[in-house]
Amino acid sequence: MLTLERKTLIQNVLRRDGRIVAKSFAEELGVSEDTIRRDLRELAKDGLLQRVHGGALPSSPAIADYHVREQMASSAKEKLGRAAAGLIKPGQIVFLDGGTTNLQLARNLPPKLEATIITHSPSIAVELAQHPSVEVELIGGRLFKHSIVSMGAASAEAISGIRADLFFLGATGIHPETGATTGNREEAAIKRLIARQSAETILVATQDKIGAASPYLILSLEEIATIVVDADVPDKLLEQYSATGPAILKA
Repeated sequence: MLTLERKTLIQNVLRRDGRIVAKSFAEELGVSEDTIRRDLRELAKDGLLQRVHGGALPSSPAIADYHVREQMASSAKEKLGRAAAGLIKPGQIVFLDGGTTNLQLARNLPPKLEATIITHSPSIAVELAQHPSVEVELIGGRLFKHSIVSMGAASAEAISGIRADLFFLGATGIHPETGATTGNREEAAIKRLIARQSAETILVATQDKIGAASPYLILSLEEIATIVVDADVPDKLLEQYSATGPAILKA
């Protein structure tokens, strides 16, 4: 089998099964494990999969620029945003992570909701400026342009002084083996800090992020209270997540 054929097959198997085990896949094809590992390295370099110990997982599609992502699956994100917004109770202190799905959450907050929303996303803060009864606190710092959020020491210091009831986490991938992940180490650290300062973490994930992985761990599944997903995600797929701890809310 030619290299191109093997790589195509690897991607097909990842789409079908959600993972590749290098040793068993090499035995199945009758090639060396080193050959498969080399293929995985090259595919990972091209951003076509995420390497993990012993094999590979599908890579997250959420690598495009923010304004490109904002146009992707907009109707699904709006539906998820409405469902997530319904989890916020009057009087709560809520931290909204950056991201295009959480932007939809901000847009779908009930007009009469009285709550405090903290965010390190300028886009979300500007959106909430139009809300009649929500108090908005914006965390400052150095702007991370890919996600349009502030990061760095100033952000971390401000976040450390906050105690939130809910944290709506944004991630580029969620997988039973790797948990919630993202593509930037510093961004992952800021998200973990916010989660530590919050009583409950809720992940709102479009279907393309389910079963995908990125290089940097944010939280394990056990640390996530609820995952909000599209109603079209198959129950069988979600069993792997709910068995680990999070409640599943279908939008």
